[in-house]
Amino acid sequence: MSVTLNRRTILGLAIGSLIASVFPAAAETFPERTITLVVPFAAGGSTDLVSRLVAASMSKTLGQQVIVENVGGAGGNLGAGQVARAEPDGYTILMGTVATHALNPLMLKTKPYDPIEDFAPVSLLVLVPNVLVVNPQLPVNNVKELIQLLKDNPDKYSYASSGNGTPLHLSGELFKSMAGVTMEHIPYKGSGPALNDVIGNQVPIMFDNLPSSSGHIKAGTLKALGVTTKERAPSFPDLPTVAEAVPGYETYTWNAFFAPAGTPPEVVARLNEAAKAALADPEVIARMKDFSATIVGSTPDELASHVKAEIQKWEPVVKSTGVTLD
Repeated sequence: MSVTLNRRTILGLAIGSLIASVFPAAAETFPERTITLVVPFAAGGSTDLVSRLVAASMSKTLGQQVIVENVGGAGGNLGAGQVARAEPDGYTILMGTVATHALNPLMLKTKPYDPIEDFAPVSLLVLVPNVLVVNPQLPVNNVKELIQLLKDNPDKYSYASSGNGTPLHLSGELFKSMAGVTMEHIPYKGSGPALNDVIGNQVPIMFDNLPSSSGHIKAGTLKALGVTTKERAPSFPDLPTVAEAVPGYETYTWNAFFAPAGTPPEVVARLNEAAKAALADPEVIARMKDFSATIVGSTPDELASHVKAEIQKWEPVVKSTGVTLD
């Protein structure tokens, strides 16, 4: 009997040693195949632009392709929910935003995922200003003139956003509340389709992420009235802030990588390293500077703290606007 027990003990120790050695080795060889980066919005918006830029650089670092998959709809919830339910192996990750990890969880009556429990934070990548833009045919040249136009013509004008519950939607609702004006909200399945209709003058007004609108502003196909951050954007130093006309107004978005909860820490660390390497890429730095995105490159723990702080910050704002989603 003692011989059998000794053999079992030895076998158990051998298996334990094998498991301990194999899993770190697997993490060291990660990735061994293509990684899918889910962007929970349609192509063409700010999140999509940042995702493709960072993914291309990460592909070089990791030696495997990081491909972007756009899963738009439900204000980012469809794509975020898909990643929350994905295999926690690091091969499916999410480009999360303030919408997916703060605003939507606060506004949704039925929550398809928990923004804290269902994800493994990887890295906070960038902070992105929003911008108030209008079709050039709209007879206004600044925020004060827009406010006056809306007050003189109540319920006549509408504004586009990238979807219900997105930061751009909330930016519009907060503006309406603080400026004392009315506009009908027209939600789209992403910033790209919304921008197309604003440029085509189907909808005259939009709050957009500055990166996706910057080219159109420079080309003159959109007229920028103000950025939504406290300070003016370095890439558009002559463009006033909305707060200069509406004191206290401020909104912005951010982009961050998340993996499904349960992803091995070694894999999360590898993704974090690759993300930081991409953010140190001179080409990425130059492009981010073009549209005034502030590079962060946090640790997983710092991103976890950021998400909790964002939820606490936006909760009273969401309650004050009364926005809820089914």
